Amino acid sequence: MRSDRVKRGADRAPHRSLLNALGLTAEEMDRPIIGIVSSYNEIVPGHMNIDKIVDAVKAGVRMAGGTPLVFPAIAVCDGIAMGHIGMKYSLCTRELVADSVEAVATAHQFDGLVMVPNCDKNVPGMLMAAARLNIPTIFVSGGPMLAGRMKDGKRTCLSHMFEAVGSYTAGTLDEEGLLEYENKACPTCGSCSGMYTANSMNCLTEAVGLALRGNGTIPAVMSDRLKLAKHTGMQIMELVKKDIRPLDILTEKTFLNALAVDMALGCSTNSMLHLPAIAHEAGVELSLDLANSISEKTPNLCHLAPAGGTYMEDLDRAGGVYAVMAELAKKELISLDGMTVSGKTVGENLAGVENLDPELIRPIENPYSATGGIAVLKGNLAPDGCVVKRSAVAPEMMVHSGPARVFNSEEEAITAITGGKIAAGDVVVIRYEGPKGGPGMREMLNPTAVIAGMGLDKEVALITDGRFSGATRGASIGHVSPEAAVGGPIALVEEGDTIHIDINNYKISLDVPDEELERRRAAWQPPAPNVTTGYLARYASMVTSASTGAVLKI
Repeated sequence: MRSDRVKRGADRAPHRSLLNALGLTAEEMDRPIIGIVSSYNEIVPGHMNIDKIVDAVKAGVRMAGGTPLVFPAIAVCDGIAMGHIGMKYSLCTRELVADSVEAVATAHQFDGLVMVPNCDKNVPGMLMAAARLNIPTIFVSGGPMLAGRMKDGKRTCLSHMFEAVGSYTAGTLDEEGLLEYENKACPTCGSCSGMYTANSMNCLTEAVGLALRGNGTIPAVMSDRLKLAKHTGMQIMELVKKDIRPLDILTEKTFLNALAVDMALGCSTNSMLHLPAIAHEAGVELSLDLANSISEKTPNLCHLAPAGGTYMEDLDRAGGVYAVMAELAKKELISLDGMTVSGKTVGENLAGVENLDPELIRPIENPYSATGGIAVLKGNLAPDGCVVKRSAVAPEMMVHSGPARVFNSEEEAITAITGGKIAAGDVVVIRYEGPKGGPGMREMLNPTAVIAGMGLDKEVALITDGRFSGATRGASIGHVSPEAAVGGPIALVEEGDTIHIDINNYKISLDVPDEELERRRAAWQPPAPNVTTGYLARYASMVTSASTGAVLKI
């Protein structure tokens, strides 16, 4: 066993003495030692129940003959961090999670790991660590939140809450209505109830084969979530016994499967940051260009919030991620021969799986659209690409041209939007919010939600080198690369320049002659760094482009 390095032989007597200090018996030391990575905390709603999930995992490990030992991982609630300096720290926690899991797991030589994440950067951070460590590993999340319900019976969620602020600002919602959203949007613990980033990534843990069925969709408050956790604890012992490791599972075909499932589900645009970063750790190159080639042949089968009026609990009742994968398998849009943590192949996992609600998960022959939920656009404004959640864009905004309204920070843009200075047809440009420029690549849910809440989401586009929450809808185009802080073309846009967007043809362009762009480039000066001390400064000095997953250079 891997753990023999800290518990076998006379020279390890000091190590055993420290294990004795934990209260471990000789019998417990003799068993495989399983590290359980718990992201439990009392500030993130998606994590407040994880102590119960961890207890269930521990029970499963013990039932199967292992010794479970828990250690922590951090997590940030993007909703609470939104709209202030805290959001600069969200994306960069992904690397902190990956590094800290690597450090603790290697220092203590666990035989296997059970990762218990739930929220936006916490899940991909653990996935990156799993690939990097390559010891038997399995995932079980804290589970999604239930949707809220208003007094008129309408169901609601966090994205509605943010948009309600825009409606209140526009004078179309009164204070009482705003308070009702505030009290009803987030009714239970769990990751927020739509197909936002946390739920996207938890669903994709199933798609890549590192979690058991239901991990992405069983609600946090359901007893089935505890049963899943117990089965996950039991299954890690099988993975240790058979020496099935993450890199046996995370092959190139696996990541192509994940992209196909991403397109079918209509996942968050943040998946286009996280999947390349996870693939990087697995030694697989996952170019953004692949996203469009897969999108072209993969239909969009689901319209969960914010794209539609259904939620994670509904997807679970319809058959979950496996039902979506079964639909894709009918047209051979996913590979079926890859290994998974169940000990079976993808194809074996999908045997007998049914789509229990063809209205929620559209059959493959009757999709919402023939192409996938995410599109990567390129052009002279974004030579290395930018990303839009196509499934959440109104048809009338799929092609749009308008004058640029240029802002050098999120705060500047929000002031203009709420001040009534943005008109129908405008293209809002928010720059210097990229991985280096932010630093930290803030999510822009506040400005997009205010635009939607003011009824302008079908008339105004927003472009940024920052990123968007999975809760964002409308023609919101993020991850513009190269970013402004390194002199990307978005830094050269001036007020009133015409920007052309053609989502279905994957194009975005700035209607300015090349010679004029070169004149502007010669005059451009990089701005002074926003942050010069602490972790953010260190992150800014090491982070790479959003087009390559915003991973850190070594």
